[in-house]
Amino acid sequence: MEKKHATLQPDGKKSLFSSIFPREYDFEGMLAGQADRTVDGVRVLVSWLKACPLCNPRELEQIENNVDILRHDMEDKLINSFSTPFDRQDIYSISRQMDYILNFSKETAKEMYAFGVTPDKPIIEMAETLLDGTECIARGIKAMGGDKNAVETEIRHARETYNTLEEIYIAGMAELLKTENAMHAVRMLEIYHHMRHAGRAMRDTLDILHNAVIDLA
Repeated sequence: MEKKHATLQPDGKKSLFSSIFPREYDFEGMLAGQADRTVDGVRVLVSWLKACPLCNPRELEQIENNVDILRHDMEDKLINSFSTPFDRQDIYSISRQMDYILNFSKETAKEMYAFGVTPDKPIIEMAETLLDGTECIARGIKAMGGDKNAVETEIRHARETYNTLEEIYIAGMAELLKTENAMHAVRMLEIYHHMRHAGRAMRDTLDILHNAVIDLA
């Protein structure tokens, strides 16, 4: 486990370590920026689902492409950086799991548009719940350098949203499997699964974020 970067001694002076090896990059800021854009993407998904008939989800694809550029830039800096604010594997993993949230959101929209799937109530509710949890992640990441209790509060709330998303998924699937229209069920099952995978990416992001907060304590 990589040791945390020392900054100030009790007398308020910089440590020898931080003077010799200053932190080169603002990784907290990079993660916060990615989190904000991830929230933007999920918010676009929710708005897109509520706009019928559905149009080509180009805006969501563009956001996902832009976030990929940000993430790859951060990965390059992680490789070349001597010092990080917390474990570099946690930084990488938080970024990667947030990217999965956006990837599954984009794939949901692309496949719905391609397959001609009209969103039902469970799909919209899962997307709204995903947005709620992703907003918690963004707020939690921004609080990491300060109020650890605030981060814990956001993590707890986001885990509640994940549980809610799972409940919506199960209830929706139970109803869907009662339909006699097999082709409709197959198309909808694919979308339901994408939304569930997005929720699980959110859950995994929370687990890694929580681990990072524990290490910082």
